[in-house]
This record gives sequence, structure tokens and C-alpha cells, in this order.
Amino acid sequence: MSSSANQHVRDEREDVARGIRLLLGGPLLTSTGSPEGFDVVRRRRGPIRDWFDYYCGWQVLVEPRAGYARLVKIRSEPDPSRPARRARSTRAPFDRRRYVLFCVVAAELMGGPVTTIGLLADRVSAACAADAALPPFDPAVRAERMAYVDALKHLEQLGMVSAVDGVTDAYVQSEDAKVLYRVDTARLVGLLAAPTAPSRVTPAGPEATAPTLTETETETEAEAETEAGKETEDGIDVDRFIAGMLVEPRYGDAASAAPTVSDARRNLWLRHSVIRRLVDDPVVYRAELTEAQLAYLATTTGRAQVRRAAELAGFELEERAEGYLLVDPDGLATDSRFPDDTSTAKIAALTLLDALRAAPAGLTAEQLTVAAGRLLDRLPSWGRTYRSDDGARRLAGDALAELRMFGLAAVDASHPVGSALVRALPAAERYRVHHEDRSRLENLPPRPAGDGSGEEDEAWK
Repeated sequence: MSSSANQHVRDEREDVARGIRLLLGGPLLTSTGSPEGFDVVRRRRGPIRDWFDYYCGWQVLVEPRAGYARLVKIRSEPDPSRPARRARSTRAPFDRRRYVLFCVVAAELMGGPVTTIGLLADRVSAACAADAALPPFDPAVRAERMAYVDALKHLEQLGMVSAVDGVTDAYVQSEDAKVLYRVDTARLVGLLAAPTAPSRVTPAGPEATAPTLTETETETEAEAETEAGKETEDGIDVDRFIAGMLVEPRYGDAASAAPTVSDARRNLWLRHSVIRRLVDDPVVYRAELTEAQLAYLATTTGRAQVRRAAELAGFELEERAEGYLLVDPDGLATDSRFPDDTSTAKIAALTLLDALRAAPAGLTAEQLTVAAGRLLDRLPSWGRTYRSDDGARRLAGDALAELRMFGLAAVDASHPVGSALVRALPAAERYRVHHEDRSRLENLPPRPAGDGSGEEDEAWK
């Protein structure tokens, strides 16, 4: 094979690996938001599709004319750690009301390629009034308009709708605001990644009514609806309902302890479930895997499949006694990094990680709060958003959330809620500070000036 042919093969391999990791980092790539990334996926869509289909069982949709590529990712279990967030400075997570409006707005946008913010609000109001399971939507209430705008702006971020004339935020101040939208119905159709349609999942209780927002309700009070336990107050187990949407019929009962499916279907589920976890989670501990998955990874075939998948996607596979980790040298396969000095919570998390490693038995939430308070006292001009009476507690909580998301710390559930211990997980050792032993350098004679030949430098080394 000629050198030019070899170079072509290398270029294609690098493009495919880059495209795979770009889609893992952002499952929706657009020609406007990421022109270079979209061009790579567009050109190499064949092998990229094959990789995701074989190793993960995920579908990749590439629409060159429409200018987008969509990775339809499916998790076997719901993951509440990455909620939709409001497109405002606070970046607060969506509450239940906003999720409801997001779904209703998305459904009503299917009515045509062009609409206005007022007409869409009328259609949402009519849809809510026609469904007994939904609360009424009243655009005359400012809190309702605010939730409606948050849902619309999230759809704008996803490229499902774009403002042709006007600004969406203007509707918060007045329901008479004029905003014209262009709707991409093709993208809307592919928005839902669940393999089982919501209409085919039976709720675990009577029909529920989502909460409404009143004129006097503050945004902080609305956010409180996301606290644990609220999702089941009306008799519906939301987590169980979502889990029902994630059921994939093609695997049958392959995930059960005593499966009845064929060995081929069982092995298909094992390959997909294991590699999905590896590419989607920062770190995968052996304790988090089932006995069948561990047995698969212990086989020659299983190890070869994982290594080959990592190689084709440009990952470096790290295998330790405690678990597995796929390292992306270019940092393309994620939308969130650690460490990251652009986030106050992540900076605090890295500091608190030192305290957790120094306490193998773990630390309580109160002890972490004290450590966060000391950090704020030591850096008086840093962390301005946490300069309040409960700032240290909030900082400790946000830092802990980051550590848990990256698989670096865990809360020991065996302790009572008030005295639960937080402990560092094995992956935290990757961030241990190594102190260089410079004693050998201190005992060396002075470095010779040399004549430029380099001989003196070699002798000094």
C-alpha cells in the first residue's frame, strides 16, 4: 500500500474517532453551533453509525441538508444528575412545572413551521384545559410566563425553534410581547430518545395533576418543588414511570439473574450495557456492575470488545482493581470537566477532595461545611456567590454534587441522614498532589556554562 493510501486510512480513522467522541460530548451537533464537528460526522457517518450500533446499540441520525446530527442515547436507568437548566445566570434546574410545560410546548410546536409566542401560548393554554391531568396554563400570571419562557428557551438551545423576530425574554415582562418563531419539526420528532413511548407506560398510581404557579409565588419557592419526595405526592412514582420508558424490548429479560433469552441476545445486552456505561460515566466501579457484566469483562471476548471499542473511538482504557475508566486525551467526549478552574464549585470540590482523602473513614456534611468555610475565609475575594450566612453550606453541597457526579465521592447510606458520612472513592487518587523529591538536585554541583555543544549538559545530567 502506498504512503498516500496509508495516510488516507489514518485520516479516516482519526476522523471517525473524533466524530464518535464529539457525539458523546454533545448528542446534538448542528452545522451552525459546531460546523467543524458536524462536518466530520457528516463525512464519516457510515463508520460512526456502525460503531455506535455495534458497541452501544445506539442510533445516529445524520441530516446533511437540515444541518444536524443526533445521537439517540439510551440509559438503562434514569439519571437525575443532569437536569435541564434554565437559560439564565442562575442556571437553576427545571422544576416539575417547567418540565410539564416543556413537553406541552414541544407537542404544540408540531402544528406548523411558523408561529408566534402569543399564538403558541394560546395553544398551550387550550391543550392544558383539554387534558384533566394537566393544570391550567394562565399567561396572565407572571410566574407562569416565566416558566413558559424557560421551556421555550431550552427548545431554542436545542435548535428545535428559533426566534426570527423579537426576543423570547420579553414575554416575561408582558404577554403582549411579539416574537416570531421558525419551527424545525424534523428535529422535534427525534427529540424523544426513549425506546418505549410514554403513552404505552402505565402510571404506578392514579392520574396526577402537575402543580401551578401563582402570582405571589417566588422563583425560589417554585424551585423547592424539586425536593425529594415531591414526585410521588400525587400517587405517581415518576422514577418508575421513566424507567418504563427506557425498557428495550429487543433484549427481553437478558438483564435478569435467570434470563430465558438466547445466548446471542444475552451477549448483545452484555456488550451494549457494559460499553454504554464506560462511554457515558466518568468512572465505572466493579461494585456497580452485575455479576453477569463482571463475568463478561473477565472473558477474553469481553476484554477484546472493550479494548477494540476504546481504540476505535480514540480512548485510553484504564483498568484498575476497583473498576474501569475511559480517558479522552482531547477532552471531546464530555460537556463537563474535572478539574475545571472556571467553576467555583469545582475548585472547592478539588480542595475538599484533599480533606476527604485524609479521612478514610469519611467526613460528615457539617465537617465539609467547616472546610468550605475555611476556604472562603482564606480567599476573601473568591466565591462571591457564596458570601452569605449559609454560603459555606451551599458551597460544600455544590462541591459534593460535583464529586459525586464524577465518581470521586459517595455518601454512605448506612448511616442516618443527619450523620451520613461522605467518603472519597478510589478514582480520587488520580488527583492526589505529588511532591517532587528535589534532594538529588540540591546536592548536584553548579551547572557548567558550557560552550553550546551540549557535552557539559550531558555530563551534568
